[in-house]
Amino acid sequence: MEFNDFINNSKNSIQNLIKKLDESSKKDYKDDRFWRPEQDKMGNGFAIIRFLPNAKGQNDSYVKLFSHAFQGPGGWYIENSLTTIGEKDPVSELNTQLWNTGSEEDKNIARLRKRKANYISNILVIKDEANPQNEGKVFLFKYGQKIFDKIQEKAKPEFKDEDPFDPFNFITGANFKLKIRKVGGYTNYDKSEFDSQSVLLNGDKAKMKDVYDSLYNLSEFIDLKNFKSYDELKKRLQDVLGGDIRGVASDTAKTAEDYSESDFSEKKSNLKEKASKNEPEEEIDALEYFEQFKNA
Repeated sequence: MEFNDFINNSKNSIQNLIKKLDESSKKDYKDDRFWRPEQDKMGNGFAIIRFLPNAKGQNDSYVKLFSHAFQGPGGWYIENSLTTIGEKDPVSELNTQLWNTGSEEDKNIARLRKRKANYISNILVIKDEANPQNEGKVFLFKYGQKIFDKIQEKAKPEFKDEDPFDPFNFITGANFKLKIRKVGGYTNYDKSEFDSQSVLLNGDKAKMKDVYDSLYNLSEFIDLKNFKSYDELKKRLQDVLGGDIRGVASDTAKTAEDYSESDFSEKKSNLKEKASKNEPEEEIDALEYFEQFKNA
């Protein structure tokens, strides 16, 4: 840039600075690498996906993440658990302390604050009528224990007349029919099921290679740098509980999982407004956690 241009641009420096600060203050909750199933007004949804194997140089086809989400007098505690990576975690330690008191009330509090498991895998979207532009593309997919149990049932079937297979395999895997319903106000995946085994993309090696080359590295999600330190988590926990290990009475305490989708409908519609007004970040984090929890 020439000096004269630099001087002329300097006249707009405050406007440019304000614009940049406004942009950086807005938290981006959406990671476009992740695929999210869409539901209609009745809470129903349908899609066909294919779970994919590990990327080149990676050992596992999925990663397992533990997190905590609960409310105390000081707000929400929404954090990944260090137990994910085999480290000690302040919430787990506190839960053990509460459990060992022998008090049923303390045990209920520990249950409310227990860690929740989520899984992340690569998938190929086969059918997505709500968003057909996603079909044929590789995405990351975050899901919960119920869907993972269906994967386990195929890898380790309960009955002897069922042959095990690897749902993540290009050749011997199977498409997964994701069937979403609303049951008791909650998103339900019980009717989801694997189709019969089939070769991915009808065995088209060129297309299969394109899929393989598009796989995401899952190790970033269990990298230590993406977790807060023990001391940071302990400080946050103390702030949420207000210095009391029990925080709030067990009959009034809530976790993100305790809320039905209807409980969050108003929060969902006001999410952008909250973010723009710089309202308490933990409220927005609770909603984001709930959105992830729906992928059970």
